[in-house]
Formats: sequence, structure tokens, C-alpha cells
Amino acid sequence: MFDNQQLINDDKEAVWHPYSSTNNPIDNYPVVSADGVRLTLADGRQLIDGMSSWWSTIHGYNHPVLNEAAQQQLSKMSHVMFGGLTHPQAITLCKTLVKITPANLDKVFLADSGSVAVEVAMKMALQYWLSQGINTKTKLLSLRNGYHGDTFGAMSVCDPVTGMHHLFEKSMPQHLFSEAPPMGFDRHFTEADIADFTHQLQQHHSTIAAVILEPIVQGAGGMRFYSPQYLARIRALCDEFNVLLIADEIATGFGRTGKLFACEHANISPDILCLGKAITGGYMTLAATLCSNRVAEGICSGEAGVLMHGPTFMGNPLACAIANASIDLLLDSPWQQTVANIEQQLLSALHPALAYDNVEDVRVLGAIGVIEMKHAVNMADITPKFVEAGIWVRPFGKLVYIMPPFIISDDDLHYLCSTLLSIIE
Repeated sequence: MFDNQQLINDDKEAVWHPYSSTNNPIDNYPVVSADGVRLTLADGRQLIDGMSSWWSTIHGYNHPVLNEAAQQQLSKMSHVMFGGLTHPQAITLCKTLVKITPANLDKVFLADSGSVAVEVAMKMALQYWLSQGINTKTKLLSLRNGYHGDTFGAMSVCDPVTGMHHLFEKSMPQHLFSEAPPMGFDRHFTEADIADFTHQLQQHHSTIAAVILEPIVQGAGGMRFYSPQYLARIRALCDEFNVLLIADEIATGFGRTGKLFACEHANISPDILCLGKAITGGYMTLAATLCSNRVAEGICSGEAGVLMHGPTFMGNPLACAIANASIDLLLDSPWQQTVANIEQQLLSALHPALAYDNVEDVRVLGAIGVIEMKHAVNMADITPKFVEAGIWVRPFGKLVYIMPPFIISDDDLHYLCSTLLSIIE
């Protein structure tokens, strides 16, 4: 048995959690096991996970298929360097990703995490133009309210305000930002919606290597949904002004929005694509940056002759084996109907919150449900209420949102939503 209070005390003494203060540490909840959609705490309580562990555990926890894949690979090798060597799991994964992602993404660079995948994508774009003998294209154009990760390069293309990284403004590379796309997946698109973006390209295209964006759903920068027509127009403008397009699908990839990849809502293909989070079903950290043959050949025909990047744990066999099993598990399931059913339940269950005095908006897309409050929530107050009620929800700012595992039952989803609403009310 675990001593719950001892774990909490030891945690506060030695562990630094994400976006937390060591000067005034909070009590984090020790999880000792997880199964399906439930987290079991050290004190015996169980919580229905509404977050999919930051959007990654699409198949839930302790899945027998993924467990078996891990055990089988572990009996062979857990890791081998990827420089000069390769292995079947990485080859299979890369061939699968090329097959299932939007067209013309022909080469796969495996990375360690989502932030690293973004770093690789940025480096690809910058090195591509240098390899063409064009040394003026050194900037990226990003969208306001965008979020792309916490490493230094990734921070530089996050929204300077909502991106949480304004403290580093004077030491980060300086890139360009366009107004955020207007809210509304079903919004009627007009050219006025994209006027600022168009202006930025007209004025600065000679210095812009690539546009980077989160297709359809801007995640940690505001949980904002925007029109597929807006995304399609960006693709056309990038082509017109000879600028590469990087799509960051780390949060949206593998079915979360109702399409396998969010770019499919607009029927577009980026030049570079970033994947992560759900790629292993949340079992292990792994990410991938895909690019077109045009980009890959352009980079490799330049002075260096190679892409200048190589993580130690690139192509980790254990992670790749689980990713292969996770993708097969998803594609062999009726995932489209599953996500559509979750979407309908979220629409029905969360809509009543619009009547609450403290709620600004409710929005749903695929297996994403968002309640935007009029004021920032008090985490110290609301988190214990969620835990006491048996659910795990992690708001940020004014946003109380859920992204449940795809395997969640109707009853558990109903309980998650109804409990969430009662606490908000």
C-alpha cells in the first residue's frame, strides 16, 4: 500500500511540476494505477479522466493490445541508436504515416516530443531556403493565439501574450504574427477574415520561410475553432507567395476533430506536418515531422547535404512498436462514428452551460468540448471540487475543457459532463 500523504510530501520536496512554483507548491494528486478511463489515486479514489492525459490517451489506459506490443518489443530491444542503424518498427511506422497523412508528405523524421517536432519543422523550413541559395527567408509567420510548444524555437512562434512566453521576448528569435482567425468552424468565410494575413505575406514574403499554424483548432492558445475555408485560403496564399506551410497537428492528429487529421477538413496538404501526443496512444513520448519530397530534396541538395538534426532517442523501437499498435487499433475501429457520437453527446450535455451567468461560450468539435468562462477560474478552488466529485479536468485561464479518451462509455461521458456543469454552476 502507498502512503498517500507521504507521497504528496515527497513530491512537494523534490518534484518540479509543469507551470508550477516551488516557492508555494500545491498538493498534487498521486496516481498509482490507471485502467480504461479511470485514474486510481493513492488514497483509493477513482477519477474519470476528461483530459486523456493532455490529449494523448485516445485508447484509454492499460489497453491489452498496447501492453502486448510493449512487452513484445521489450523482449527484443528497448532502444538502439538511429544513426547508421534502422529497425522494423521505425520503418513500419514511417511507411504508415506516409500512407495515412495528407498527400505528398513523403519523408518522416522521428523525434522525441511535440516541441522537438516543431523545432525540426522550423529548421527544415529555414534550411530548405538556404539550400536554394536564398538567405533572406529567415522568418516564420505565425497566427495570434497559436501555441506550438515550450522549447526555445517553438516558443518564438507561440502567441507573444497567450503563448505564456512573453518573459523571454528579448532573448527569443523574432518572428511575424498575423491576427488570429475569426472564431467559428461553421463561420461564413470572407476575404476580410484573412486580410491581415494576406497583408503580412504581401509585405514580407521575401523574408518569410514558412507559415506555421494549428489547423482548424488552436489549442493551448485559447481552444479556438476556425473555418476550414480560412485554412484552405492560407494554403493558396502560401503557394501564391512561395512560402512553405507547416501544419502543427500535435494536438489534432489521429481523429480528435472528427477527421484523421485536421487538415482534411479543408482538403489541403501542408509542406511540413508535425505529429505527437496521440501517436503512441499516450503510452510513450514520440513525435514525427513529415515533409514533401520537394522539401527533403531541397534540403539535401544544399551545402550541408543533410538535415542538421539528430536526437539521441530518435526512432526509439519501444515507442515505435507501441505507435504501430496504436495506429492499427485506431484504424481498425469505427473511430469516425465513435468521435461523432462523442461530439453529439458533448453538444447536448454542455449546451445548458450557455445559460449560466459566468459562462461566455460553449463550443464543441469532434471529441473536444470547451466551456469558456467570463473570468479566469481559480484552480486552487475548482480542482479539489472536480476530484471530490470523481472526475479529472484541468482548466487553464478562462477555459474549462474536456478531451476524453475515445473509449469512454456513454454513461461515463454523461457523468463527466453533468458533474462538470454542476460544479461550474
